[in-house]
Amino acid sequence: MGRIKSALELALERTEAVKGDKDSVSNYEAKQRGKKLANAFLEDSSLSLSGEIKKADPAQREAFKQGIFEVLLSQVSLPQSAGDMTRIEQAGKGLAALIPHPQFGRLYSQFTQALTRYLDEADQFEQAIKQQYAPKLRKKEEELARRLGQQVQLDPFQDPEFVSFYNQNMNALKDKYQALTAQVREQARLAYGEDSR
Repeated sequence: MGRIKSALELALERTEAVKGDKDSVSNYEAKQRGKKLANAFLEDSSLSLSGEIKKADPAQREAFKQGIFEVLLSQVSLPQSAGDMTRIEQAGKGLAALIPHPQFGRLYSQFTQALTRYLDEADQFEQAIKQQYAPKLRKKEEELARRLGQQVQLDPFQDPEFVSFYNQNMNALKDKYQALTAQVREQARLAYGEDSR
């Protein structure tokens, strides 16, 4: 026959569950503080991630670092413009504080160089696409001018046919560099996982 538990034993079992919940709440809060710090670091390069990590409570340090890592990793992406490069480079500095492997630092440096090439190629692609489409656009402008009886100048991005042509060509370029971005993100995950053990 089964043993009947005393009220004290039942209360102790319940407090163990509450203690576990307190730990998960503390870890969640530490992770949120890490995310907040990472966002502040992206805005202000004078912040020291290493110093802040050392100050963190040792019991929640891993959760704190995980929050930082998640935000910084989310910044490893294709830039929309040259202005985005500052943010991406800053994310790399932050990741280097979390992943002190020199190989990762070299990989990230090569990645930022590749992104600079990507931006240059994207500008060249855009100019080439516009030049290639220019005769069609002029014909459309002439046709509209005949119909309306006045000169018309079209913005190529207002023409659905041009936008489709543009997206098709630009997506081919993006796909090429998107693979590199995915590779760097995966290498960061692996290196961070090895380092946090």
